[in-house]
Amino acid sequence: MYTIDTTAPVVVGLTTQIDAPLATVWSVHTDVEDWPSWNTGVDQARLDGPMEVGTSFTWLTHGMSITSTVRELVPGRRIVWDGTVQGIVGIHVWTFERTDDGVVVRTEESWSGAPVDAAADELATALRTSLESWLDCLKTRAEQPA
Repeated sequence: MYTIDTTAPVVVGLTTQIDAPLATVWSVHTDVEDWPSWNTGVDQARLDGPMEVGTSFTWLTHGMSITSTVRELVPGRRIVWDGTVQGIVGIHVWTFERTDDGVVVRTEESWSGAPVDAAADELATALRTSLESWLDCLKTRAEQPA
């Protein structure tokens, strides 16, 4: 099982509750090419094959073009991807748990590398803000009536 780098200088973990069926939340979250339509932090996204372990996707966020690779995929439960951009190594773990009230979505991400060492506090704030926005956008999209 892949995990974030718990020793990285920047580690952020957040959770949200989404009032929608698990299948809906999972579908919205894993439809990479649709991210720009609902995630205000993503300008472009392209999946380079089927959504499976080893498949890469390229996305543009906050002016950075990132190529991420899916490292773990448990449909409806967990997805992990990683990627490196401008010397920052990111590992991102998402988990989804059905509850009586919908779905609990947990996200954890670690950043390491020389740029992170040089500005850990600033980058931790940037990552936290980005992930809060992602979760808010995911919640809004998944809770929309069909």
